[in-house]
Amino acid sequence: MPFQPVSRLEDLTLFNKLTEEEIRQILKTARQQHIQAGEFYFMQDDPAEAFYVLTKGKVRLTQFTADGQQILLRIIVPVTPFGAVALADHETYPVSAQAVEACTALVWGKTVLSQLLGRFPQMAVNAVKIMAEHVQEFQQRFTEIATQRVERRLARMILRLAHQTGVKTPRGVEVNLPLSRQDLAEMVGTTLYTVSRTLSQWESQGLIQAGRERILILHPHGLVKIAEEET
Repeated sequence: MPFQPVSRLEDLTLFNKLTEEEIRQILKTARQQHIQAGEFYFMQDDPAEAFYVLTKGKVRLTQFTADGQQILLRIIVPVTPFGAVALADHETYPVSAQAVEACTALVWGKTVLSQLLGRFPQMAVNAVKIMAEHVQEFQQRFTEIATQRVERRLARMILRLAHQTGVKTPRGVEVNLPLSRQDLAEMVGTTLYTVSRTLSQWESQGLIQAGRERILILHPHGLVKIAEEET
């Protein structure tokens, strides 16, 4: 099936400073891969054979630690790249990428990537920027875990998710992701008990309404105040 251009793709770091014609040529080399909820684009430690850009659906990036615990690192939404280690000729994926719902992604295999990076030098520069952005993102997460109170980390995470997937409703902004409280605990580096206690406290204050896998932000400015609190 011919690829139909997807809006906002031109805003990707991968395409910075490339002309419309160059972007069109690069997109022509991609294939589309559709998977269903629960299926994987790749598993942790699989050979890093492709680079992806999600165009439909949502993808969970998870990682197993040395002691066998699974940690939710990030939720990918359109239009977002993942599997970027393939750009750097990395041997294996450090995370697993699992579909939360039916997903479609653009895929460039390693052979195609190598050809594109040689043909478009600016794309190679952009690939380095993507890797640097990912390193910076995870460094920021580790810094937050080491230096910020749990309440602030959790508020920042919920606001970040709301910015990515939030849906406005008559009552507030709903985080449009099926995230359990355990998922949130993994993402902010704390315990299920602490997350549950904090969410219950915020509910009693009228800031949010939290269901089993649903968060409705009733008072966004209240969460922003917690997120921006000085340590």
